[in-house]
Amino acid sequence: MDDMSEIYRQHAQTVYKFLLSQCRDADLAEELTQETFYQAVRSIARFDGTCKLSVWLCQIAKHLWYQHLRRRQHEAPAPEEEGASVSAEETLLSREGHLALLRQVHDLPEPYREAVYLRVFGNLTFREIGAVLGRTETWARVTFYRGKERLRNGGTPNEK
Repeated sequence: MDDMSEIYRQHAQTVYKFLLSQCRDADLAEELTQETFYQAVRSIARFDGTCKLSVWLCQIAKHLWYQHLRRRQHEAPAPEEEGASVSAEETLLSREGHLALLRQVHDLPEPYREAVYLRVFGNLTFREIGAVLGRTETWARVTFYRGKERLRNGGTPNEK
């Protein structure tokens, strides 16, 4: 196995972009990227080479992201700041619309969900999406398009 500093140099940006696409918070993405590589060092003996190293690292990152979400669900929400210029009703409606879209994306079957997350929230190119998911750029384009069409059709494939 290559030196871990070389692995970090080669794959840290990919892992970071993947996590940023999931959490949309640069500081959290950086923290989870560091934790990803820490976990990779601890479990490198279990890497069997059946997938690309970048895919394995992104899988670790995804599991850490899901752990973070589970922990956050158990925390109490922070109180709203008083005197905000946007009304509570407007904030709630905007948030509900955003959450509804996120629920729709989350309900997409794999691999559409990952392709949409990476493209829309991570601003990754189709080539980068293909690399993260161990596929081609063309596959990423087609998968994203089909996922987008499912969202437009209420989550069902467009029957022709």
